[in-house]
Amino acid sequence: MPLRVQPVTRAQHLAHIAALPSASHMQLPSWGDVKPDWQAESLGWYDDGAADGEGGARLVGVALVLLRPLPKLKRYLAYLPEGPVIDWYDPDLGRWLDPLLAHLKSRGAFSVKMGPPVVVRRWSADAVKAAVADPAAHRLRDVTATAHEPRAFDVADRLRRLGWQQAEPGEEDGFAAGQPRYVFQIPLAGRTLADIHRGLNQQWRRNIKKAEKAGVEVVRGGYEDLPAFHTLYAETAERDRFLPRPLPYFQRMWTALTAEDPDRMRLYLARHDGEVLAAATMLGVGGHVWYSYGASTARRREVQPNNAIQWRMIADAHELGAHVYDFRGITDTLEESNHLLGLLRFKAGSGGEAVEYLGEWDLPLNRVLHRALDLYMSHR
Repeated sequence: MPLRVQPVTRAQHLAHIAALPSASHMQLPSWGDVKPDWQAESLGWYDDGAADGEGGARLVGVALVLLRPLPKLKRYLAYLPEGPVIDWYDPDLGRWLDPLLAHLKSRGAFSVKMGPPVVVRRWSADAVKAAVADPAAHRLRDVTATAHEPRAFDVADRLRRLGWQQAEPGEEDGFAAGQPRYVFQIPLAGRTLADIHRGLNQQWRRNIKKAEKAGVEVVRGGYEDLPAFHTLYAETAERDRFLPRPLPYFQRMWTALTAEDPDRMRLYLARHDGEVLAAATMLGVGGHVWYSYGASTARRREVQPNNAIQWRMIADAHELGAHVYDFRGITDTLEESNHLLGLLRFKAGSGGEAVEYLGEWDLPLNRVLHRALDLYMSHR
């Protein structure tokens, strides 16, 4: 049975996601409010062959589409970050994507980019540790995985047959433009907090204990604490060589996400002797919780505020009933010269697993404009 795509209200969009085990926070209606440089639209897939209990067609999928206009032209790049929220394992994937493309074409889209939330492979913390220690291993993607998801390869084949092109992985794919292909996650479902604590490596457990003995206090913050977070975040950006987002971005994120759900976004602060040494934001949708942004000062590192704040967030995610705690992006590069390798080691110490997603995919609807965009992005 073919599916129909049309705009839906924010309430319909949110209600559909609320009924699912989880979905990316970037597929929430509120995420469009975080991105004012894009035009946001909520779309829904309707199955005309199935009733919704009130006599209407049943809503079976949703998407947040972000539309970025080309200067001086009414043509758009359409972006579905970590979406759409559909049945990715349907053997007839075209019945989901074809009506989406038809709608976006009618809206003036010249190119579509999306990120299927489909897991391909997983590496245990031990496998990651061994790979980092192996001088012959240069990239995580070349290391034997602990687990494979065979259905992911079927999804990739279907996308290629439908004309979609997989974006090439970058040098530091977890931190490249777009959303990360490689992330690090701690499975929480079916585990006690004691189980999770036992899964931490010795260094993590020692650092958590050290922070407790030193008197590090981890507290929940609010909107008024975002400037303190941002001061540390700017320091972190300079130290770790990335371009920081401005404070208004985080203020807008807080306002938009907490208006949708008061507990959608949390801010944590690690204090010692009255000084904030580390801060982090946490996002949650259904059973999926993300460590979103982190920040710390180089001062008083010996009291281990970073381990303290992460352990508090993991414990709170567990208390919320989350099935996964997601550290977000990791580098795929295992070279000692890579300045992000220390971050991979830190996350691997949590005892979780590295996870590879299918990555982002493009479909040019107007090849001339799509190539022009590629050329522009490569020279940015």
